[in-house]
Amino acid sequence: MLPNEEIKKILSHTDAVTAEQLSQAVKKADAEGADLTGYLIAKNIVSENVLYETIANYYKIPFIDLRRVTIRKDVLALIPETIVQTYQITVFEKSETELSVATTDPKNLQILEFLKKKTGLRIKLHVTTPSSIKEILTQYHKGLSSEFKKFTQDSKQTGDPKKDLQQLAQDLPIIRIVDTLLEYSIFEGASDIHIEPTEKDVLVRYRVDGMLREAMHLPKNMLPGIIARIKILSNLKIDEHRLPQDGRFMITTSDYKISFRVSIIPVFDGEKIVMRLLNESAKALTLEQIGLQLKALDIVKENTTKPQGMILVTGPTGSGKTTTLYTMMGILNRPEVNISTVEDPIEYRMPRVNQSQVNPKIGFTFAGGLRALLRQDPDIIMVGEIRDAETAEIATHAAMTGHLVLSTLHTSDAVTTLPRLEEMDVPRFLIASTTNVVIAQRLVRKICSNCIQSYTLSKESIGDLEKKFDLSKIMKVLEEQGIILSSDTPIESLLFYKGKGCKQCSNTGYKGRVGIFEVLDVTKEIADSILNRETTSKLQERAEAQGMLTMLQDGFIKAKNGVTSIEEILRATQE
Repeated sequence: MLPNEEIKKILSHTDAVTAEQLSQAVKKADAEGADLTGYLIAKNIVSENVLYETIANYYKIPFIDLRRVTIRKDVLALIPETIVQTYQITVFEKSETELSVATTDPKNLQILEFLKKKTGLRIKLHVTTPSSIKEILTQYHKGLSSEFKKFTQDSKQTGDPKKDLQQLAQDLPIIRIVDTLLEYSIFEGASDIHIEPTEKDVLVRYRVDGMLREAMHLPKNMLPGIIARIKILSNLKIDEHRLPQDGRFMITTSDYKISFRVSIIPVFDGEKIVMRLLNESAKALTLEQIGLQLKALDIVKENTTKPQGMILVTGPTGSGKTTTLYTMMGILNRPEVNISTVEDPIEYRMPRVNQSQVNPKIGFTFAGGLRALLRQDPDIIMVGEIRDAETAEIATHAAMTGHLVLSTLHTSDAVTTLPRLEEMDVPRFLIASTTNVVIAQRLVRKICSNCIQSYTLSKESIGDLEKKFDLSKIMKVLEEQGIILSSDTPIESLLFYKGKGCKQCSNTGYKGRVGIFEVLDVTKEIADSILNRETTSKLQERAEAQGMLTMLQDGFIKAKNGVTSIEEILRATQE
């Protein structure tokens, strides 16, 4: 649907409704938080066909009513039903060079570009009505229903079970459904696909910007074929249903190169599949792009130029630690240095970097791999994670003997990383002398730039924030960073931002993610504090005194600048 302001502008240039009718409709639709097009049609102020013909005329695009049009099955299959439903767009004719497309929103250029790339054909755009799209969806269901029915009959045939699974995996509806699941996940920018059997059906969910969303429900009888298809793609045992299996496959087109890391595990209602999407063709990010700013950025850049020591990145699973490590390796990756890694798993391939995959089943652990790497004449070593005392000991000794070591740890903030190493039996003098910098991070969703809007905090919201945080301290930080003129500025007068929700962000108000960080520079003062056995709280005080921003403070700076919302900062930083 077009935004209310756009519809208002279009109708003000026509005689489809009077100026008085339009003015009243806009006021009432805004008051009810309703969609203006839906309101005008529901109240019979203008008919659906007249309204959408007016929109078509305004944009000089042909109008088409598809309610009595039967679309060929092969043409219908060009766009997955979920995309038709979500984006109110359909294909109704196809020639060798051209694709005839109808939509209720001719300004949604993103989906049109997707169709152009997918088909390689020229797009001939038409405007249609929501009723037309609804009718097309019924045709879609009829087509799928017949395929599901045929599949059910085929799957009841008896014979060699292994042969049946091979046949299921090659069944055309199954291939189309799996292709749709994969293609749609790439289009949505998902990081993971979850295919979950329930008692009655199969639930498909996508993780987009860190949050799981329901994508579709499929009939339960499709599950064996889907699992068999994905097992064949991943080179897994097709007839193994009792044990977990892990595999990998890749999809390469002219537009992208996506690696799918597959995990299959038996559950009560069948087998569950989770696929992690890794974009191998994505351009390397810069430290600025991942969200580091100002002083923290300078500290990290300075420490990547040091020839030895440890750079540690900390945070929970899914906080973007690996992305930060790969970004730093991209900066360090020069022809004159030897970079070697030991990872679990290898997520992205990097040119000129010697990457090793741990395999505990055969005794190739992080500690064993790290010990072997030290005999490979490395300048820079990346260890996927320091999990145990042995790995910690070897990593710190490597850092002390002339190597730059990059690694990750699971701690909640930067300062607690130092006592965590001590718990792993690393001597204090080694921690103090080898640790260069500790980066703690979380990922927050970015506000959608298409539907961002400003607001001020209510008294209730300010009261809730005051119960959780020292707002005066946050205001002082905002002043020091030049975000506001004075910390005495009333917080209720400050503008913050959120996303209203639109087609481009699937009505979530968010699109993309960025990091919030705290960067602990292990200066001589911090090193002395470690040697003097000062408490974690005292270390935190010293770190903040030398200018370290906490993740919460970094988050509030990004919220005030319109990068993310206060709600996202609270979600990410609340333990």
